[in-house]
Amino acid sequence: MKVDVFFHAGEPAALEIMGSTVVIIDVLRTTSTIVESLVNGARGVYPTSSAEEATKLAASLGRDDTLLCGESKGMMIEGFDLGNSPREFVEDRVAGKRLVMTTTNGTWPFLMAKDSHSTFACCLMNISAVAYTVAEAEHLVVVCAGEEGKLSMDDAVCAGILIERIQEKNKDNIELNDAGYVALEISYRVNVDTEFLAMTASGKNLIEMGFDDDLKHCAQMDCYPVVPEMTDLGLHLQPISRKISKENL
Repeated sequence: MKVDVFFHAGEPAALEIMGSTVVIIDVLRTTSTIVESLVNGARGVYPTSSAEEATKLAASLGRDDTLLCGESKGMMIEGFDLGNSPREFVEDRVAGKRLVMTTTNGTWPFLMAKDSHSTFACCLMNISAVAYTVAEAEHLVVVCAGEEGKLSMDDAVCAGILIERIQEKNKDNIELNDAGYVALEISYRVNVDTEFLAMTASGKNLIEMGFDDDLKHCAQMDCYPVVPEMTDLGLHLQPISRKISKENL
């Protein structure tokens, strides 16, 4: 098994993604919010590249059962229904709804991966379920959303933990690129909790904007045995998620 890690979404070339299994990570906060929304009954999450594109797509889907969601520079976009705090995406707000989403760092990597064999959303909350799902892939590309074109420590550590989990399940030799080795080594040295997320650049930015409680929420490890997969331009919980239980992770 070959695993290539990229520390921000500007790195991977189309050649790396084409035909590969891809995992997108944006712990703070896009993939955490995607997982939370689908667990709470959203019909699908549709990533877009901008507020303008999100507005157009929501209008085409029908606003009666579609919510506009996302942020720019961390704050909810004016005129949108929800921001990008996973704590907003409760069942009463999102159950049965389509969610059209745009965020600063986390949504456009999904658009970039359109030529992949399959694309999954990963965060700390569902990391073992994702590892279970991709452990037999021939070529896995792990794309960290990063922070505006730079490495984000929370995403890099999540990538390392994902590799750890895959190694536990795949007894064959795993070939890592240099970034994969670095992510794995970092993950061995970090205790991932709210305090760790608060020390990262992304965490500090969220604290400054008043989203302290999001760090606690996003730090939850393996609380959901679900795997969002990109299908038909949106992320949905696929039948494989229903076969995963906490007992077999």
